[in-house]
Amino acid sequence: MVFAASDYTHMSHALQLAKNGLFTTSPNPRVGCVIVNNDEMVGVGWHEQAGEAHAEINALRDAGNLAKGATVYVTLEPCSHYGRTPPCSEALIHAGVRKVVIAMEDPNPCINGRGKQKLQAAGIEVQTGLLAEEAGQLNIGFMTRMRYGRPWIRSKLASSLDGKVALKNGKSQWITAEPARQDGHRWRARSCAILTGIGSVRHDNPQLTVRHVETTRQPVRIVVDSNLEISLQAKLVQPIATTWIFTARDNRNKISQLEKMGVHVFVLPDTSGKVDLKTMMAKLAELDINELLVEAGSVLNGALLATGLINEIIFYFAPNLLGHTAQSMLALPEMTDLSDKYKLRITDVRKIGKDIRVVARL
Repeated sequence: MVFAASDYTHMSHALQLAKNGLFTTSPNPRVGCVIVNNDEMVGVGWHEQAGEAHAEINALRDAGNLAKGATVYVTLEPCSHYGRTPPCSEALIHAGVRKVVIAMEDPNPCINGRGKQKLQAAGIEVQTGLLAEEAGQLNIGFMTRMRYGRPWIRSKLASSLDGKVALKNGKSQWITAEPARQDGHRWRARSCAILTGIGSVRHDNPQLTVRHVETTRQPVRIVVDSNLEISLQAKLVQPIATTWIFTARDNRNKISQLEKMGVHVFVLPDTSGKVDLKTMMAKLAELDINELLVEAGSVLNGALLATGLINEIIFYFAPNLLGHTAQSMLALPEMTDLSDKYKLRITDVRKIGKDIRVVARL
């Protein structure tokens, strides 16, 4: 399908509007909308928060009567079903718009082309596929959950240039500088949940909250704790944010204590007595987790990588060296042939303060 230069301009604007909801729309997708009439932009809107008006509704309110006969640019197919809000496709029909340009269709089974079909049945011209790749990347977690029944899993690793995350004695604060740590909080803020392991809880006693970025919500904090060893005094079980624990041990007494503190405990053992990581990811998808950020040690990161669950890694490399006795970032089985290596595709490289950030996908 051929699009005009002005189409790209307006859809690019809609994508920029969608980014305003980067930290707030979960578990809904980030969506932006621009309404144009007689080559003039008459309305803009974006989805600001789950349960509130969708992007199209906000743009229609902004446009008012000028929406009649207009062209609508929206980054995701308008919904066609009643959820917490009425269908956007019906609102567009009632507003009398002439044409709707959609970046990408919605893989949600409740929609999946039905919004587009409803618009066409009402005589509205519909075009799809304009900047679809950009729209998909903005909602990579939502797309992964809808298509594959699991979150988009992103691991964050901070190391020396020789790939070491801690000294032999376990000391690791701080390998990277403050700007890199602040950047890490932006990844936290956009995530639905943050995952760590019991080893990190015992050693670092982290809060796993967003503190360096302004946000209206805190991600869910998740701990993989096969033997349910977590201390009742750990910061992660304090009620400053929601905490879920996945364990392989059905310790009813400990579970009851944790639940009284507001912690949700899921018992998901595999055949070896560990937490079944694949089943856990399917459960997280059921619980509306789109993007999962892993902030864990080498054992859990290695297990997730070896199981084929990690989609993306954010490396922060500090300009220092810690030597061969320091702890490595990933605990992986020994490889005997280079063909066994994990291949990465680097998607972004930039300096963050004194450190270097590399984003790569498996």
